[in-house]
Amino acid sequence: MGARRVALCLLAVGLDTTVLNTALPTLSTTLGASTSELQWITDSYNLVLAALLLPAGLLGDRYGRKRLIMGALAVFGAGSVWSAYSTSPGELAAARAVLGVGAAFLIPLVVAGVLVLFEPAERPRAIAVVTLGSMVGIPLGPIAGGLLLHGFWWGSVFLINAPVAVVGLIAVATLLPESRNPDASGLDPFGIALSAAGMVGVTYGVIEAGDRGWTDVRSLGPLIGGVVILGLFIVVERRVARTRDALIDLALFRARAYTAGTILVTIMAFALFGVLFNTPQYLRGVLGADSLGTGLRLLPMLGAMMVGVQTATRVVQRIGPKAIVTVGLLVTSAGLFLGAFTTTATSYGEAAVWFALFGLGVGLSIPTATLAAVGSLEKARAGAGSALVFATRQLGSTVGVAILGTLALARYRGGLDLPGAAGDTAARDSVTSGVAVAHRLHDPALLTSVQTAFVHGMDLTLWLCGGISLAGAALALAILPGHTPPPTAPAVPSQASPSEPALTEDVR
Repeated sequence: MGARRVALCLLAVGLDTTVLNTALPTLSTTLGASTSELQWITDSYNLVLAALLLPAGLLGDRYGRKRLIMGALAVFGAGSVWSAYSTSPGELAAARAVLGVGAAFLIPLVVAGVLVLFEPAERPRAIAVVTLGSMVGIPLGPIAGGLLLHGFWWGSVFLINAPVAVVGLIAVATLLPESRNPDASGLDPFGIALSAAGMVGVTYGVIEAGDRGWTDVRSLGPLIGGVVILGLFIVVERRVARTRDALIDLALFRARAYTAGTILVTIMAFALFGVLFNTPQYLRGVLGADSLGTGLRLLPMLGAMMVGVQTATRVVQRIGPKAIVTVGLLVTSAGLFLGAFTTTATSYGEAAVWFALFGLGVGLSIPTATLAAVGSLEKARAGAGSALVFATRQLGSTVGVAILGTLALARYRGGLDLPGAAGDTAARDSVTSGVAVAHRLHDPALLTSVQTAFVHGMDLTLWLCGGISLAGAALALAILPGHTPPPTAPAVPSQASPSEPALTEDVR
């Protein structure tokens, strides 16, 4: 049960990634937030998370993972309460940034803590449980948000994190041993500054590109600057590694399992977040579901995802990660290709089939690829190694939303037919706005045009994601090892006190 309790820490993080989406229209009216303010409420979390992921892993390895996890849970809980009771858009954006600080430390250090807590034979199930905690929260966010907004005020979508943080604190305090790298060298302040600036630049540029376009100087400038800074960061880290612990250990990529797992996790994050960006809009704008109904209609995806994780966990030690990840990506691509044939006449029952296929494939592939990447890490560098995997996953998800969102919006706008008075510019903003305009004008032709144009845009993104998933399957088959190798160096013993009992928790 140890891994399940610790996984609660990441459930809150995954939940907070998407739960805000259902509350944005309410925040716009209740707090008087403009479109740009809503964007900052969303992006403040992502920017801080991107900036701190890599330093968080190194700091955990040096100063102790347990104490930093507990501190991060306290920060995450406090940020959740602050978010719930914010009275202005600026205050809410600041509170969301605090949530990003907590999440940045929780994501890599919880995984690193599990690597220390469990022996190699137990790690596949433990890592799968912890990964499931973060994954389940993503599609669960719209469901929880819809339920809470249906019966409570908007702050409840944040306040729900507080009890989860408290339970997580208790679990970490009682179950997780303190661990660190006793041979850790001094910090790498220049590397930390470069990584933060580069990650923020790339993330901000991609976010702006999704709104302003890829040629706008306000998106292209930060994006190019971020890429240049990250390139400089890699050069600097190669030199730093000769004398002390670097922020990223480039030697990790000499291991096929780590390299392949990191690439595949990033590919799947691109597809997962891109699909989750467009799917709720389809359910609301085309199938006519409300906030609660939208969340409930994602249950086939969530249920199939859990089935996939359970299946992968049971067989990974027998057949290795290569077969599971390859099959998972093939199932994912099958679901996406099936979804790409969606029309305005497609029923929810038909859509639920590809939702379930997609969820099953994601459940099979992401935890198994994560295991392949982090399962062979030395305990001494578990925090930094895990942070790098999740930093690339974060970039993959951000880029996925921006690129796929931009493609879908361009196809939507290009397919709209806005004749005469019906050509309200608000209809071009999104399918939700277009449907609202059509209903206001009592114009069924405009409604059909809006829904058809959006479906065509969504289908384009599903074809692209399906192709990427198919390429990922070929990559997994080519480079992923049949079995995850054990750590190549002796593991650093836990720094737990002698009075702590042996940890042999059943992770099932």
